[in-house]
Amino acid sequence: MKHIFNKGKDATKPTLLLLHGTGGNELDLLPLAGRIDDEASVLSVRGNISENGMPRFFKRLAEGVFDEEDLVYRTKELNQFLDDAAGEYNFDRDNVIAIGYSNGANIAASLLFHYQNALKGAILHHPMVPLRGIKLPDLTGKSVFIAAGTNDPICSSEESIELQSLLDKANAKVEMHWEDRGHQLTIEEVEAAGKWYSTLNFK
Repeated sequence: MKHIFNKGKDATKPTLLLLHGTGGNELDLLPLAGRIDDEASVLSVRGNISENGMPRFFKRLAEGVFDEEDLVYRTKELNQFLDDAAGEYNFDRDNVIAIGYSNGANIAASLLFHYQNALKGAILHHPMVPLRGIKLPDLTGKSVFIAAGTNDPICSSEESIELQSLLDKANAKVEMHWEDRGHQLTIEEVEAAGKWYSTLNFK
């Protein structure tokens, strides 16, 4: 997968996995990583799917309707890429925190839904429930921050609350942050994510 890896100053910090939204690329979220932890290594990945020239991490059938078969396949592909990248760049595979926005947040959530040890935690900006009707792995010890908009036309408040509930039931520790906004990524929610991250001990 096309990507950027920037080695951090502190090898004990998590590696931040950056996952862009539809139409974005591996450069988009680099400023976020600096705001969250400017000493951590960063692995920023471009989605392998192109929708009318716009990079994505998995196919969709319509707005808000996922191609579930492709989602499962691409989630496995990304998990394998993380395994390979950890070997190539010599970072701790068990200490990866995803930061995803929209489509990127959805594939990050899918990693949590499918693979117990894919991520140590995640910051999910405007995610949806990636897949329903599956049993989640035990996510004890995983910390998840969800940023949602009360007026988000793509991801309803009910969707955000459902995702929180599913992760809670799988024993993840989830914090919800609400903005009275739509689907856009705001500086306020990024700052809230940074404060949440600073309280965690990922070692």
